[in-house]
Amino acid sequence: MRKVLLAAMVCLLAAGGAFAADDVIKIGFYNCLTGQNAFGGQLELEGTQLALAEIPEVLGKKIELVVVDNKSDKVESANAVTRLIERDKVSAIIGTYGSSLAMAGGEVAEAAKIPVMGTSCTNPLVTLNKRYYFRACFIDPFQGAGGATYAVKTLGFKKAALLVDVANDYSVGLNNFFKQAFVKLGGEIVSEMRYNSGDQDFTAQLTEIISKKPDMVFLPAYFAEGAIVLKQARELGATFRFMGGDAMDNPEVVTLGGEAVEGFLHTTFAYDPSMKDMNPVAQKFTESWKAAYPDKDPNVNAALGYDAYILLIDAIRRAGSADPEKIRDALEQTKDVPTVTGLTTMNATHDAEKELGIVEIRGGKKQFIGIVTPEA
Repeated sequence: MRKVLLAAMVCLLAAGGAFAADDVIKIGFYNCLTGQNAFGGQLELEGTQLALAEIPEVLGKKIELVVVDNKSDKVESANAVTRLIERDKVSAIIGTYGSSLAMAGGEVAEAAKIPVMGTSCTNPLVTLNKRYYFRACFIDPFQGAGGATYAVKTLGFKKAALLVDVANDYSVGLNNFFKQAFVKLGGEIVSEMRYNSGDQDFTAQLTEIISKKPDMVFLPAYFAEGAIVLKQARELGATFRFMGGDAMDNPEVVTLGGEAVEGFLHTTFAYDPSMKDMNPVAQKFTESWKAAYPDKDPNVNAALGYDAYILLIDAIRRAGSADPEKIRDALEQTKDVPTVTGLTTMNATHDAEKELGIVEIRGGKKQFIGIVTPEA
């Protein structure tokens, strides 16, 4: 089915070639299709392609999605955006997984005055003082405060340790926001340990954390390294709970971590195929995904890729034009647009306002626990 869907999309794009240039709107897509973050980037591409298959036209014009790999690299991210703008002449851009990569690409887009709809880049710096960068996701102050609220108010945790990737903007930022909120809510940080992206041995950090006897460890990691940490903690006999952020929302966490990830918690967007009472857009997305990819579950990255496309198309429709400046102005007025991850409104800093969810690994599967409202 996946090959059939991709083939159909190729046909759609090929059919676009029969249209005059004025009858085609080019939307760029830059993301991590290779490199460290390829799994998340690929899911976002597939979500975007799914939305394209459902909405191939706007304003009577064909949509052409121009895809460029940023290779999970900051320099390549800037290069990818440059290529989309200068060579492919896109009207708007979708991307990317990874806040550091979004920051790099965002500088180029800002200078060229081309609007970008971010997917899962949650660091506040992505949109800070930017006129042309928007995002379909919430930001880390909101996510960090939500995780701390759930830990303190619902689980009753009083002591937390932190394990942060100091080479990653996402990890550092989310760690700081969780820490601030946890302390504000009356909790105590008993240890703060560091590592660098790509590390494979966390024994020293975990041994130190175990000696401090925390109730929980906050781990704002990407899924691959997070799974390794959880496995090594289990091997060392750790009994405290782990909590992470949205970058751990990946089907591969269970595959990589096995039994060690049982009970793992993470904050995420208000979507998961296990959730009850889905909104109509989420139901449609889930059904379409299962038809296209029957052997792979969707996650929030796929959902945010889908949402980013919906938000851009909505803005183009309201703008009545593919002019980048008019699209930018319409994006700024986005309010209560139905998306997979809930009603989306763009606030004054170009960040999406939407609900925060909590997921737990139970019986080897992700379970959507519910919505949490940050209190700090």
